[in-house]
Amino acid sequence: MQWGIRKKLIITLMAVMILPFGIAITITYYQTTKSINDRFVTTNHELIVKGGAELSTYLEDVAQLSTVLYRYTPFMSVMRVGISENISSNQEEVRRMLAYTFNSRPEIEQMLLYINKGKDSYTNYHSTISGRVKYENILSNPFYARLSKSHDFSVIEPPHEIYSYNNLSVIPNSEKNQVLSFHTIIRDVPLDDILGFVSIDINLSKIRDIAGRLYTPGVEDLYIMNDEGVIVYSSKNNAIGKRNNEEWFKQIKKQPKESESLERKDDKFSGVIVYQQFSDSFKNWYIVKRIPYDVLYQGARQTVFTNIIIVMITLIIVLFATMFISFKLTAPIKVLIANMKKVEKGVFEADFESLGNDEIGMLGRHFKLMIAKINELIEREYKLEIENKSSQLRVLQSQINPHFLYNAFQSIGTLALKLKAVPVYSLLNSLSNIMRYSMNMKDDIVPLLAEVNHVKSYLTLQKQRFDDQFEFELDIEESVEEIRVPKMILQPIVENCFKHGFDQQVETATIMISAKGESDDFFSITVKDNGIGVEEEELKNIRRELSDVGRSEYQKGEGIGLKNIYERLMIYYSNRVEMVVTSGGESGFTVTIMIPKVIHNEVIHP
Repeated sequence: MQWGIRKKLIITLMAVMILPFGIAITITYYQTTKSINDRFVTTNHELIVKGGAELSTYLEDVAQLSTVLYRYTPFMSVMRVGISENISSNQEEVRRMLAYTFNSRPEIEQMLLYINKGKDSYTNYHSTISGRVKYENILSNPFYARLSKSHDFSVIEPPHEIYSYNNLSVIPNSEKNQVLSFHTIIRDVPLDDILGFVSIDINLSKIRDIAGRLYTPGVEDLYIMNDEGVIVYSSKNNAIGKRNNEEWFKQIKKQPKESESLERKDDKFSGVIVYQQFSDSFKNWYIVKRIPYDVLYQGARQTVFTNIIIVMITLIIVLFATMFISFKLTAPIKVLIANMKKVEKGVFEADFESLGNDEIGMLGRHFKLMIAKINELIEREYKLEIENKSSQLRVLQSQINPHFLYNAFQSIGTLALKLKAVPVYSLLNSLSNIMRYSMNMKDDIVPLLAEVNHVKSYLTLQKQRFDDQFEFELDIEESVEEIRVPKMILQPIVENCFKHGFDQQVETATIMISAKGESDDFFSITVKDNGIGVEEEELKNIRRELSDVGRSEYQKGEGIGLKNIYERLMIYYSNRVEMVVTSGGESGFTVTIMIPKVIHNEVIHP
């Protein structure tokens, strides 16, 4: 593939524009995303730390609601002696305390009070206090059992659907929302005796309000999980109350304590995760915020997209400017190329006046000077050389061996005396064909078949001369018969066979002439005799002389043999001809010529 100046100029300018802009945009995008990432981690970690502290304070406040009971002495007396001691008065104290605690927080949905003395229980659901009911198997509840066996003051039951304690509350199905339960044990302080249990169910409205200030809904994800990995709150409502078994949460728990964030890429999520462990009573809880890269780097990508649009517009402008400049720059070059192609075809003239005053214009002026010089050389050297070759050809065409004519006519006369008719006519016809072909100065290029027929006439006369002592054979492929070749290239080679090969021939002399196509572009002509051949030293001399043909230092001789034929062919076929001579020592001589099928150069006669 050829790359013109125009294409190189456009590609170079595009590369000069694209590479710096591309590198700058890439570096800017990398630096921007890194800065955004660092700023996001810092800002959001501070945010969730504050949110975690606020949420921890809130949960601690709810958990401490039960401590108010210890401050009210009449109620604590009821917890010690039980309801049965004074049912009317004691039950009133219980109702008063349940109503007071329930109304202290608007997010409280339900309360349970269990008095261990007498195993009595009460509930307050939406300010409706139930009657007294025995709760025999209170420790079947795992949270109460856990409190009774430990020194913990309270435990938090993860979010769950609200249920009726001991079937005391009537809760419609339409109001069964998720609640977070705080279960507290009441002991006879300073003794460890268990006086009862208090459970407070709160809805998630307050937690939702606190968490809502920590993330952007629909863009970021927020998770609050307890020490067992159960999700207390999530931006995804369907995840609340379920255990978090995701790989990203397992990865968070493996991180060093001082770590604040991590980056994660998987099939479900690709982005940055910022997290913080709660302090104080909820130190094993986690608050986690996730933001995808698509959202995190949206601003950076918009900036990059804007820069790309600017670069594209700039590239389009540069492209049009480059094309305009390249057209202006390459137009005179194309004119110069067109004139060079004309010179290649042999038309030595320039059809432009000037290509400008720059370097290309100077090149055009020198090109015109070069054409003028070439024309001058052609007039002085090339045409003179062609004229000399034409003169040699005319001399060759006019040279018919007088001795041959004498012997031929003598043979014809002798035969005429003996046979008196048809053979004489045949010989005379062959001779006339030879004379007509040789003396025709009009046609320099003829079909190969015409050249072969000329040689055949010549060989027919020689056959008459030598009778049974001479045989010839022609093997011409039909595909090469109409190929046009220079005139008089075979007869001199055949004549050399008689001059040099058959002078001392005792046995039957034989000449074989063949022509065949070698490829799509070349065909070969072979002339082979069974004469005495040549010595090795002489064969080397012949080959050396043939190899010198066409060289400037070669001194052209006067002969009309192989050198002359080869030199003519080299002129006609622009040095694309190959002539090979071989000899069997004392037996036979072969000349093979490899010639192009198409001839371009023809002799110019003066």
